[in-house]
Order: sequence, then C-alpha cells, then structure tokens
Amino acid sequence: MKFIVSSSYLLKQLQVLGSVINSNNTLPILDNFLFELNNDELTVSASDLETTMSATLSIDSKSKGSVAVPAKLLLEILKTFPEQPLAFTVEDNNTVEISSNSGKYALAYAAGEEFPKSVNLDEPSVTLVPADVLATAVSKTIFAAGNDDLRPVMSGVFFQFSPEGLTFVATDAHKLVKYARTDVKASQVADFIMPKKPLNILKSILGSSDAEVKIEYNDSNATFSFDNYILMCRLIDGKYPNYEAVIPKENPNRLMIDRSLFLSSVKRVAIFSNKTTHQIRLKIAGAELNVSAEDIDYSNKAEERLTCDYQGDDLQIGFNSRFLTEMLTNLQSDMIMLEMSLPNRAGILTPVDGLEEGETVTMLVMPVMLNS
Repeated sequence: MKFIVSSSYLLKQLQVLGSVINSNNTLPILDNFLFELNNDELTVSASDLETTMSATLSIDSKSKGSVAVPAKLLLEILKTFPEQPLAFTVEDNNTVEISSNSGKYALAYAAGEEFPKSVNLDEPSVTLVPADVLATAVSKTIFAAGNDDLRPVMSGVFFQFSPEGLTFVATDAHKLVKYARTDVKASQVADFIMPKKPLNILKSILGSSDAEVKIEYNDSNATFSFDNYILMCRLIDGKYPNYEAVIPKENPNRLMIDRSLFLSSVKRVAIFSNKTTHQIRLKIAGAELNVSAEDIDYSNKAEERLTCDYQGDDLQIGFNSRFLTEMLTNLQSDMIMLEMSLPNRAGILTPVDGLEEGETVTMLVMPVMLNS
C-alpha cells in the first residue's frame, strides 16, 4: 500500500479531523487516524465513538488497503514540513514509512480493521441547509447551551425542522436563544438534539464553505455531509423542554438602544459588581437608562447614564451581567430592543437591524432579584 500526497493539503485536513479525537480515550485505537486507500482516493477518519468524522482526499496512488496511524505523532511531524510531496509506504514490519525531500520517518501502525465502524443510517430523513446558514445558526445558539450533566437534553442545541422553516434553540435555564429561518425549509416535521462537540467542529469549518450541507437523521444519529467531509454523531436522547412556554408574550415595556454603547457600559459597570452574583441593575425612566452595580462587601460601586428610546412604565430590573454581555456580544446589529414586563419576568433581547430576509433571533435572559 503506497500513496503520494501534498504535506500542507494533508495537514489541513488532519487538523480538522484531529478536533474529534479526545485527549484521553478509553480505547487505544481511537488515538489513531484511519487511512482507507482506494486507488487515487484516500479517506481519513477520526472517532471518539460518539462522533466520527471523515474527509476524502485526492492523492496519487494505485493501491488499496487500510491502516490506523497514530494521530498525535503524525500531526506533529506534518506541522514541521514545508510544502512538498510526501510518499507514504506501508511496510511489512508493521510500520508506515513517510519519505520527504530531506528524510525518512517510520511510525508503527495498527490494523485498520480494529477501528470502530461508522453506523449506517437506515432510511434517514434528509434536509439541505446552506453552509453559511448552519454556521450562523450554530454560533448564534451554542453559547447558551447548558453544561449540566444531570440535564443532558439542555447541554445541546435543539434542531426543529418543518415545511414552514428551521428553528434552532439552546438554553441552560438562565438564558435562552432561539434562531429561526423561514427562507430554508424541510420537507417534513422533525426535531432532534445535537451535542455541543460536533457542533463546535462544524462551526469551525462551515464558515469557510459555500456548499450545501446535507443533513441526514433518524432517532439516534445524524450525519452532516458537505465538500469532502462527512460528520456523524450520536444525538442526545430525551425530550427537549417546551421553550415556547417560557417566552413571555406580553411585554409592554420596550427599550431601544445602541448595542455597542450598551455593551461597553455593561462591561464597565460589571467590573464593580458582586463576584458571585455578577448582578447589575437597570433603572429606566423616560429616555434615560441608568446602569449600576454594587459590591457591598468591598464598597465598590459604579453607575452610568445612557440615553435610550423607551416606551413603558418606569422600571427597575436586575440581570446577571455575564449573561447580558454574552448575548449582546453575539448579536451583530447596531440597535437592539430589550422588551420587559415585570422585574421578575424574563427580558427579551432582539436585534432591530442587520438581519437577512426570513431570519429572526430571539434571546431571553432571566432576571435576578434586586435587594433594594
């Protein structure tokens, strides 16, 4: 088994796949890349049992076969090469020999048959989504997903597909983000919960792709195919909470303000907030927004006044500054709208501008009780 491949082309593909491999695997074989050669096509795969990703590369070869090569060692050596063709030869003494312009390097390999086989989906549902839409949906929602192992359903992003459009939701019970598109549709109604790890991998490579992503899914697994990649992962089992029920419908108090102005004010004032609650207070009256924080234990306090466009009753409400900062950072618009009803009901953040046709973003942040 022998093939020739460009060093930088191989490195670029392997770095993407390397993000699948865990630092401490239960099975030693998972520390390897699986190389499957079929004449001039090389398929490289990486897996952690939950997530498997493979890339198909065009190379120069006339042989067939499969071997598992140590991932860490291979990545380390590839990073040091300048751009050049590398010849890989599988020798009889259980090593893969790499020949470069300047030398030869031998790595011990494992049999390709030991590598876990990826699951085939039987009669899956299929939806096509443009790569940039999926990348935006993931980056807009993933930061709001929880980290609680006791509530695994909330540690992922909820995908909801229907003929009306696509909806992506993430929440950790303190904050919630709902990203919806009506310009991309699915043929039938379906929903599933995607874990964070494969989504982060997708997010990092989808941004630079202009392909259509083919999403195939059944009750337990989902596959994302685009360009020369296929990512397969096991879905989170369970029923997603009814998120529509927690979004308050009646919000008579509406505050419109410049996003970057508000964000930098919240960041500054938050420095003086209590280090455990991160509480900041918003006091709104007329066209004035007062942002303040106080840490009584250390006698630190800060207060800023901003002008805003406000319609509603005078209101005082407390928020966790970290959640508010995260949300404001994740919105790309110039102006944002904060809708509120009562100091103990969730506030809703939405962008006023900067959205594409058929795109909506709704962010919900739970208030914290103010000790007056």
